[in-house]
Amino acid sequence: VLFGKSEESLPRRAAALILVLCVSGMRAETARYSVPEEAERGSFVANIAKDLGLTGEELLARQARVVPEGEKQYLQLNQHTGDLVVREQMDREELCGQSEPCWVRFEVLLESPLQSFRAEVRLTDINDHAPVFPNKEIVLKMPESTVPGSRFLLESAQDPDVGNNSLQHYSIGSNEYFLVYTRRRSDGGRYAELVLDRALDREQQAEIAFGITAVDGGTPPRSGTALIRIVVLDINDNMPVFTQTLYKVSVKENSSQDTIVVVVSASDLDAGTNGEIVYSIAQNSEENLQTFKINPETGQIRLKKPLDYEEKKTYEIDVQATDGGGLSTHCKVEVQVKDVNDNAPEVIITSLTSTLSEAAPPNTVVALFNVRDRDSGDNGRTTCELTGEQPFRITLLAADAYALVTSESLDREQVEEYNVTVRARDEGSPTLSTSKTLLVRLSDVNDNAPTFTQEVYTMVINENEPAGRILGHLSATDPDAGENARVRYSLVPPPTGALGAASFVSVDAESGTVRSLRALDYEKVRAFEVTVRAADGGSPAQAVLRVLVRDENDNAPVLLHPPPDSSAAGELVPRWAPSGYLVAKVVAVDADAGQNAWLSYELAKATEPALFRVGLHSGEVRTARAVTERDAARQKLIVLVRDRGQPPRSATATLAVALVDDFSDAFHQLGHDPAGGQLPQVAEEEMLTTYLIASLCCVSSLFVLSVLVLTANTFCKTRVRADLPPASPSCYGDGDFASSGMGVGSTGTLSPAYRYEMCLTSGSGRSEFQFLRPILPSPHSNDEAGQEKDEELASRRVRPCLSHAGMKSPSLSSAEILQ
Repeated sequence: VLFGKSEESLPRRAAALILVLCVSGMRAETARYSVPEEAERGSFVANIAKDLGLTGEELLARQARVVPEGEKQYLQLNQHTGDLVVREQMDREELCGQSEPCWVRFEVLLESPLQSFRAEVRLTDINDHAPVFPNKEIVLKMPESTVPGSRFLLESAQDPDVGNNSLQHYSIGSNEYFLVYTRRRSDGGRYAELVLDRALDREQQAEIAFGITAVDGGTPPRSGTALIRIVVLDINDNMPVFTQTLYKVSVKENSSQDTIVVVVSASDLDAGTNGEIVYSIAQNSEENLQTFKINPETGQIRLKKPLDYEEKKTYEIDVQATDGGGLSTHCKVEVQVKDVNDNAPEVIITSLTSTLSEAAPPNTVVALFNVRDRDSGDNGRTTCELTGEQPFRITLLAADAYALVTSESLDREQVEEYNVTVRARDEGSPTLSTSKTLLVRLSDVNDNAPTFTQEVYTMVINENEPAGRILGHLSATDPDAGENARVRYSLVPPPTGALGAASFVSVDAESGTVRSLRALDYEKVRAFEVTVRAADGGSPAQAVLRVLVRDENDNAPVLLHPPPDSSAAGELVPRWAPSGYLVAKVVAVDADAGQNAWLSYELAKATEPALFRVGLHSGEVRTARAVTERDAARQKLIVLVRDRGQPPRSATATLAVALVDDFSDAFHQLGHDPAGGQLPQVAEEEMLTTYLIASLCCVSSLFVLSVLVLTANTFCKTRVRADLPPASPSCYGDGDFASSGMGVGSTGTLSPAYRYEMCLTSGSGRSEFQFLRPILPSPHSNDEAGQEKDEELASRRVRPCLSHAGMKSPSLSSAEILQ
C-alpha cells in the first residue's frame, strides 16, 4: 500500500508528493534484474540511478522510493547511491513454489517531476534443497514370473528447487536383476522407473535389496537415498489393467473440498485376493498428496483443499493399482484448473502529484496507477473510467498501466483542489469493480544550470600513444529533467595566436570522453591545459582540463665524447701509469627524462679486461691496476652506455689505447691497427714466404730479360760500327751529350753519385771506350747536404771527348757505355 495503513491518511500522504510529469516523459518499458534467493540483507541488486541516468543527489532531491506490488517490502533503495539492495531475505520456494521464472515486481517512484519506472527482480534458484524420498524404504513385491523388461514406477524424490537445481536423474546400487531409468513428465518433473533386466527365481533369492540415489543438477550436486527391497512372490498370472492410461479432466478453481475430480478404474483377470485391486496416489509429488485424495477401493479422486488457478493451472497425478498378489500398474491423471471470476480488480497508485501548477498545460500527468486482476481471460481484462465532470481524463500507457492527466486548462482561483475517483471493472461474469479516490491540489517550478564535478581535471597520457586513446571522462550534473538535463561537452576555442593545445585532444559531446588526437612527444610537449565547457541549452559551465605527458624511453643515449662518427678514439697511457690512472672519459646524454635518462657505463669488451675499469655513473675509464711490460702495447676498449628505461636503450663507444714508454712513439703506435700485432705467428710466416717467392720470380724474370736485351744490343752495335767513318778527336760537352736524350745517371746500374769524362780518337770508331777517371764528390758531414749533393751529381752527364772535331756526337745507350 503506497499511502499508509488506512485510507484516511491518503490525503495527508498525497500532499507530500509535489511534481509535474508529461506523458511523453514516462517510461513504459520494464527494467529487469536478477538476484539469488536467500540473498543476505543489504545484498546489492542493481544501481537504479545508473539505469535511470540519474545521480545520487538527484535521487535524494526527487525523493526516489520503491513501491512493491504486494504488501511486503523485500527491496529498498539507497537514495544517496542509487543502489537497490535486499531488505529482507526471499525464499523462492515460498514465494513462487515450482513456478519459473519467479518475479518480484515493484515500481520506482520519482518526484520533481513525477515519474514512475516499472521493474522486476527475478529470484534465481540456488541449490539449497537436496532430493528427499518420501520413504526411506521402498518395498516392491514381484512374482517370480515377471518378464524381463517389465517396468515398475518408483516413488519420486522431492526437490523444491527448480531448473538445473531440481532433481535430474536416479541411479541404483549394483545388482544382478534391475536397471533404473529416469523419465520426464510433461510438467518437467522426473520420476524413476525400475526395469527388470533378468528373470527372478524365488527359489534362488527370495528378496533383493539395493539402494537408489536421486541427484539434482546443482553445483555442487545434492542427493538423497532410499533402500529398495524387492520381495519375490509366487506366480500371479495377471496384473491390473486401467481402462485408460491417461485421464484428462478439468475442475473449476472455486470447487469446494471433497469435490470429485475423476474416477479411475482398473481390472484384474485373476480371482480371489490376486484379483482384488487397491488404488493409491504415487508419492512422486508432495503437492499432489496435499491437494488430492483417492478412495483405495473405488478409485474416486477428490479434492483435499480448494484449487487456485492463480497459483497453479495444471496437476499431473500418478495413480497406482495393486492387486492382492502384489502386482501393480499405473496411469496418469491430468487435472486442468479452470479460472473463475473470483478476484476483483485492484487499483494500485504508484505516483500522485499532491500539488499541481495551475499553469500546467493539458495532458500534464497528475497520477500514475496500475490496474491488476489476478484472473485470466475475460475475467482478468479490465477497463478504467472517471466518475463525475472534472478537467481530467485517463490515458492508457501500457498493458494495465494508466496515467491521470489534465484535459483542459486549470484555474486555481476558481477551484483550489479536486477529489478524483477512478473506477476499474473487469469483463467477467458477474462483473467485479473497485474505486479509488485521489486528492489533487494546485501550485508552481524552476531550472538549474549544469555543474562540473571538478574544477580541474588532471589526466595522464604516455608519449607516443596512438591517436584515439581514451584519457578519461568529464562529468557534469544537471538536476533538470528531459532535454534540459541533457549535457553536451565541448572545448573552448583558444584565443587567436595562442598555442593550439586544443588540437591535441577531443571531447565527446555526449559522454564527455576525452581522447587523444595524435601522438605526443614528451621532449616537445610535457603538459598542456585546455578549457572545457558543459551546456544544456542554457547557461554553460566551464572547467580546466590539464593533460600531463608521461615520458617513454624512446631515445637512445647519444655519445658526445668520443664522437660517434669516429671509428675509434686514440688515447695514450704511459707504461708507468699506476692503478686508477685516468685514461679517458666517455660523455653521453639522453633526451628522455627521469629514470629513462639515467645513464650507466660499463666495459663491454677489452683486449685485456682486467687492465681497465669504467665508472658506473661518471663514464671515466681508468686503469684497474698498474700497467706492466707484459701488457700489449695497443689496447681496444668498447664501452657500453645504457639508460634505465624499460626496455633499456644503449650505445657503444670505441677507444684505442696505446701503452707507450714516452710520447715520442705515440703516433707510430696509433697509426697501426691494434689487431695487426695480434696476428698469429703462422699467418706472418705464410705472408713472408709469399713475399719471398714473388721477389724470386721478379728477379729471375729481370735477369732473363737483361740477358736478352744485352745480346740484341751487342748484335746491333757490331753492324753499326762497320758502317761508321773514322772519327776525329772531339769532346762533347754537357749540352751535346744531353741532346742525345739519354743520361748516364738514369740508365742501367751506374751510380748517380759519379760523373765520367771520355775521349774517342778518330780511329777508334769500332773500338770500345774506357772510363778515364771518376770525379768523386767531396765528403760532407751533414746527411742533408750529402743527400742534396747526391741529387746534384745524379743530374750530371758523362762528357765524352771525340777525336774528330767535325763529327756529330751519336746517341749512346747504356749498353754502349758499358762496353
